[in-house]
Amino acid sequence: QVTLVQSGGGLAQAGGSLRLSCAASGRLFSRYTSGWFRQAPGKEREFVGYISGSDGRTAYADSVKGRFTISRDNVKNTVYLQMNSLKPEDTAVYYCAAGGYITTRPTLFAYWGQGTQVTVSS
Repeated sequence: QVTLVQSGGGLAQAGGSLRLSCAASGRLFSRYTSGWFRQAPGKEREFVGYISGSDGRTAYADSVKGRFTISRDNVKNTVYLQMNSLKPEDTAVYYCAAGGYITTRPTLFAYWGQGTQVTVSS
């Protein structure tokens, strides 16, 4: 069983930066793929990026590639989403997730954080 607790987020201006954290309980967390997703009002939840537990490989959605970076600290059992060069269209509720598959599909992630609001003003 894994419990994910998110922190960070809030309000930023366009061009600014924010960092989200996702702290996990559960000794097997480092073996899981950790993903980040976001959901804007009236839209479906969309993939942002992931970092695999097996080899630390990362993948990102085209919309955030080059601006967002995912990293993990296995000692602290925490995954981070560093968001730079923020745009108003990045405004959404952001969720971290963990699961046994290396995938972009949210339905294949078994564990989810509570979500945190990110608002980017123009």
